[in-house]
Amino acid sequence: MCYAIPGKVTSIIDKIAKISYFGEEKQAINEIDDLKAGDYIYAQGGYIIKKLPEAEALSILAVWKETFFDLQEVDLRLSKLDLEEKGLDKKLTIILDKAADGAVLKDSELLYLLNLEKDSEIQLLYKFANFLRQKHLKNSCCVHGIIEFSNYCNQACAYCGISTHNKEVKRYRMSKEGIFAAADTAINQYGFQALVLQSGEDTHYSVDDLVEIVSTIKKRWPCLIFISCGEVGLVGLKRLYEAGARGLLMRFESSNLEVYKKLHPGRELKSRLAHLEEAYKLGYLIITGGLIGLPGQTKEDLLRDILLTRSLHTEMYTFGPFLPHPSTPLAKTPPPPTKDILKVLAVARLADPVNAKILVTTGFETLDPEARELGLMAGANSVMLNVTPEEYSKNYSIYPNRAHSNEGIQEQIETTLSLLRSIGRAPTDLGI
Repeated sequence: MCYAIPGKVTSIIDKIAKISYFGEEKQAINEIDDLKAGDYIYAQGGYIIKKLPEAEALSILAVWKETFFDLQEVDLRLSKLDLEEKGLDKKLTIILDKAADGAVLKDSELLYLLNLEKDSEIQLLYKFANFLRQKHLKNSCCVHGIIEFSNYCNQACAYCGISTHNKEVKRYRMSKEGIFAAADTAINQYGFQALVLQSGEDTHYSVDDLVEIVSTIKKRWPCLIFISCGEVGLVGLKRLYEAGARGLLMRFESSNLEVYKKLHPGRELKSRLAHLEEAYKLGYLIITGGLIGLPGQTKEDLLRDILLTRSLHTEMYTFGPFLPHPSTPLAKTPPPPTKDILKVLAVARLADPVNAKILVTTGFETLDPEARELGLMAGANSVMLNVTPEEYSKNYSIYPNRAHSNEGIQEQIETTLSLLRSIGRAPTDLGI
């Protein structure tokens, strides 16, 4: 199963290619020297990844064509909205009507939505976020693979199960050849077109090592590569971009300076934000966001987290629950309720309705077994599947009992595709 639909290039001006998908025209950045109009390509995250032989592309499109439009019909039906329901709070309907007309909501209006408590109104918020998702981004759902190549970390973050606080976890590092083999399997055996390379902040891998890993994967198996190795330095970011990385996954966790200091002793939020800002200037796609349910966190903090995410030119919002790990200082802090995570996802959709891809995190799925469907029906449109070899994935224990840690890649794929089909989503990214 390919996690991108082939498209046909119709024109190229400078580095911007126009691509036709079943009559829908999209755009993507082209970095392939010999690409020309008429070629068939795969695109992810607004980048053209590789060319396909015409016969192969047409064969895939023949299989997809009927399914593609069937899925669209299901998605349209499930995302229909009725704002004429009786008994709704007048202020809520005014805000939602305003958002439906494309107006930018005020901060006070977004905060009002985060503070909703009446179940019927919260459910309407979810439905409205899903309506906006369908209106602006149709039924595409990004499906990325993630390779967690090291669980060593030199940081003492107060919440994370692979921080220096945890003396019980079995540490591992994958060799370069092991990482290459995992990438080969994910791309060639299972069809992933986008991979996240993730680790703790592990100085065992120098920037030179990371550059070699990225450049080798790009050379052997063209794909969209995100890096997620913590703060590698601004020079490191530039070198990794030059090596072929095109995305950065780096949460800022909290925009509240005091909360951030408590979470990350010895670190400053401005350093993390400098990485994110520099990455965007270099051309990276940004995946960032915060944790929900942190000790001392307020609804105002959550709103500021959403607004900061938007201000960072974020491609994909990642907001997940704080989950207490028994081997960290915050072990006794309870996790947030499911509704709080869903409200943040929905409000993030209303804050950035046209552009945002919103991820249903593995952390959320760990908190609630129904999280993936609930999140996708509340405005989200992205998931990540773990393609780390099973011998390692069970030890990437950033929180206990992590969802999917005992599932093979094929099982994850089948479960995901079954869910996406049931709600009318296509497991693909149609570019920008």
